[in-house]
Amino acid sequence: MSATLPRRERRWPLVAALALTYVTFAILLNSVGAVILQSVATFGIDNGRAAALEAFKDLPIAVISCIAAAALPRIGYRRGMMLALALVIAGTAAMPLLPSFATVKLLFVLTGIGFALVKTSTYATIGLITPDARSHASLTNAIEGIFMVGVLAGYWLFAAFIDPRNPASPGWLNVYWVLAGLAAVNLMLILSNPFDESDAIDPNSTGIRGDMRAMAGLLGRPLIQVFALSAFLYVLIEQGVGSWLPTFNAEVLHLPPAMSVQAASLFAGALAVGRLGAGGLIRLVGWFPVLAGCLCGVALVILLVVPLAGAAPPQAQMSWATAPVSILVMPMIGLCLAPIYPTLNSAILSSLPRARHAAMTGLIIVFSALGGATGSFLTGKVFALLGGVSAFRLVLIPTVSVLLLLPVLRILLGRDQMPVQSE
Repeated sequence: MSATLPRRERRWPLVAALALTYVTFAILLNSVGAVILQSVATFGIDNGRAAALEAFKDLPIAVISCIAAAALPRIGYRRGMMLALALVIAGTAAMPLLPSFATVKLLFVLTGIGFALVKTSTYATIGLITPDARSHASLTNAIEGIFMVGVLAGYWLFAAFIDPRNPASPGWLNVYWVLAGLAAVNLMLILSNPFDESDAIDPNSTGIRGDMRAMAGLLGRPLIQVFALSAFLYVLIEQGVGSWLPTFNAEVLHLPPAMSVQAASLFAGALAVGRLGAGGLIRLVGWFPVLAGCLCGVALVILLVVPLAGAAPPQAQMSWATAPVSILVMPMIGLCLAPIYPTLNSAILSSLPRARHAAMTGLIIVFSALGGATGSFLTGKVFALLGGVSAFRLVLIPTVSVLLLLPVLRILLGRDQMPVQSE
């Protein structure tokens, strides 16, 4: 931790800037489902082409995070966050000014680059401005919780700009003026709150190339390999479901477009509730039984609820009062998924020396981004070819795969004889 920490009264404006920046990126990163739905209606593209959108944000995240983990300590975390926000302001302003599917893809590329910079910078900045491990854990959990609030708010924000009488109307693009304004406020907050970054550079570092080689060297360990595959498959599940749930609601459950996006927000809400509520349970019974039970719960929802959703008859005038019960039960996948990702990350980071946490964080971002891009792409392709019910049924394959990997991960962690801490 830094020896020259900012005083508490000076720290909170910076914390507020970090939190608001995370909210901005939470809305943009998790808007893929709403944007897919509206791009099909407004720009006349098919589900197959829309399936590539997730890759336009996740692949830049994967590439840039490798560079950012090594380069940002020298460039400056504050400068990295300011650059990320400037990219987002440009991308969001372009959406209503130059409306096209090409602009949508450009926005997600810029968002992906920006998030790689912001996530790396935020985690490092938390370490620079907190005096001890307890404060570090508290602030990290608070900011990650705010991220989920941003995800939840984003669904309702986008839904508010969709014209229910004319879903193909480009009026929904005006939501990006709100997001550009929010990013501008964040940029000014960070600009006006400098902080000491002198402790950011590792004195034992051999340079950017050496740091990147150290990150790649971690992949030679079987423990890291099993974790990386587990993280990849988990995010494949979450993004596959999250990105296509609005379209599933519209095409399978026959909900109106705005209501489809609002109903998908329940998935984000379930993720938030699950992550907040799982910590005590994990401390009580351990991480392995909780994660195994959660994965079984995901499989159960897929096996029992998805076929029922496919049998829902269309209604002339759909409302919350007359909507099928499936719109409330489907998001329960999120409740079961919620603890898996942060608990896996906590387990792997707790097994490594602190000096390797930055490199491991880079790998977490890379494999998460690759899993997100793959999940949305595969789900979209199956959605286009076989329909939404079949696409969501196939989520069972990676779910069972992660369940089978858990015992292997537990054995490998046990060999290291390191304590595993939960979030």
